[in-house]
Amino acid sequence: MRAHTPQAAQQVHIDLGVRSYPIVIGAGLLGDPASYGGLPSASTALIVSNTRVAPLYGPTLRRALEAHYQRVMLVVLPDGEVHKDWATLQLIFDALLAKACDRKTVLYALGGGVIGDMTGFAAACYMRGVPFVQIPTTLLAQVDSSVGGKTAINHPLGKNMVGAFYQPQRVICDLDVLQSLAPRELSAGLAEVIKYGPIADMAFFEWIEDNLDALLARAPDALAHAIRRSCEIKAAVVSQDERETGLRAILNFGHTFGHAIESGLGYGQWLHGEGVGCGMVMAARLSHRLGLVDGAFVERLRALVARAGLPVTGPRLSPTDSAGRYLELMRVDKKAEAGEIKFVVIDTPGSAVVRGAPDALVREVIDASCD
Repeated sequence: MRAHTPQAAQQVHIDLGVRSYPIVIGAGLLGDPASYGGLPSASTALIVSNTRVAPLYGPTLRRALEAHYQRVMLVVLPDGEVHKDWATLQLIFDALLAKACDRKTVLYALGGGVIGDMTGFAAACYMRGVPFVQIPTTLLAQVDSSVGGKTAINHPLGKNMVGAFYQPQRVICDLDVLQSLAPRELSAGLAEVIKYGPIADMAFFEWIEDNLDALLARAPDALAHAIRRSCEIKAAVVSQDERETGLRAILNFGHTFGHAIESGLGYGQWLHGEGVGCGMVMAARLSHRLGLVDGAFVERLRALVARAGLPVTGPRLSPTDSAGRYLELMRVDKKAEAGEIKFVVIDTPGSAVVRGAPDALVREVIDASCD
């Protein structure tokens, strides 16, 4: 890991009663044993990582955890969204059972959103629930998927369709690990940062517009602010609606279209954040067609998404009826009700709602948004 002078860490609190926990944001956290103090007492820790992240940060985390546990083990999973499935999940259970891990064993998710989702789901299931800690190593995971307790794997017919709500004990966001991200991964994370502006805070959206170059250059102060503000917004929403019975659904702005793109192309062809970035533009266009926002807002969002290095034009998912294929895939979205697709739309910049839209109108938006 790149050497960095430690600085005071910042915290964002997720208020869920007995399931409350902190998000800790700062530099030099991953390798500091103090980052893991005060967690549930256990003799064994299992680090879950992947083939890309484990060589970079696995030894550093292991050394830090050895100050707290008698046994620290590592299981390395194949990398990529295409492996977010039952077969790969079983590798975590295999490791836990082969080493006779008990119900106090603490799991550590060291990786991006795929590792975090699968580790959390394994923790929710093993012996009906063991503690786990999120150590997200991508920007996307730090500002979104590691926070809020959504855990899942994919099914061939739908993304994140098999899972559970299960909260971590702590989320540790080390700014230093973002320096090793590929540019494409950094851009994918910025999609989830940008998302928070239209749904909750247009002042933050303006800040992103003004500071995008610094974010793309990985300036630590800019990243720290973007991560903290994103987590503050998500924390406020999750604290009010832990299990997505209402308000929390607004966090899926862009995701209905984006998940269709990911599933329709095949998992891994587009990164999740790329699907979300393009999906936000499509959702903004739908909001405009519904008479909720003006064209200037749509263009402003499209321009920022493009500046972040993200796609703003959707792929065709069928040579004959691409819009029909999108609609088919979106009907298995978790927000769909009795086959009716529900979209997160912007009712006014800085505020989002969930509502349906006529298929004919959605088709027009898709056809206008795709190559």
